[in-house]
Amino acid sequence: MPRIPYFDVEQAAGKHAEFLEKLKPHLNIYRMLANSEAGLKGFVRMGNALLFRCALDPGLRELAIVRVGRLSRAAYEVFQHERIAREAGVDDAKIAALREATIDSAVFTANEKAVLRFTDDVVRNVKASDKNLKAVQAFLTPGAVVELTLTIGYYMMVCRFLETTGVEGEDGQAEWLKTAKL
Repeated sequence: MPRIPYFDVEQAAGKHAEFLEKLKPHLNIYRMLANSEAGLKGFVRMGNALLFRCALDPGLRELAIVRVGRLSRAAYEVFQHERIAREAGVDDAKIAALREATIDSAVFTANEKAVLRFTDDVVRNVKASDKNLKAVQAFLTPGAVVELTLTIGYYMMVCRFLETTGVEGEDGQAEWLKTAKL
């Protein structure tokens, strides 16, 4: 149940209405964010940059995002990004391993494990250890390391926003939650 009312997108006017029109379908996260026109625009622009304009491999990005969602116990985020991960080529065995909180599973490559360890470190400790930073620097460009770090931080913010405001799940999420193990 939302802890803050959703914005009535039908009441939007001017540039706010134009921006919201581009976001169809109106996912619950957007309906909540729409309470702040500037917040919504900044949120979407940063999210779009991370999802569509970065050099970081989309599969690695999605593993990190799902891991952030799981560590944050943010069902909405995990539900949305398990689907996006599949679209990015992450196979179901890897998603299942993340559901079991098993980042050392044999289904992950050495590089994927390094990204997951780096993600855990940033989420839990704010600053990644030298060991985990060097592990991702071994195969990512400096730009991709920056993008990975920004992605982790951005999705930590997303999870905190979702959980604090009580954004409700989309169609299919209630059934998914029965097996999600969050």
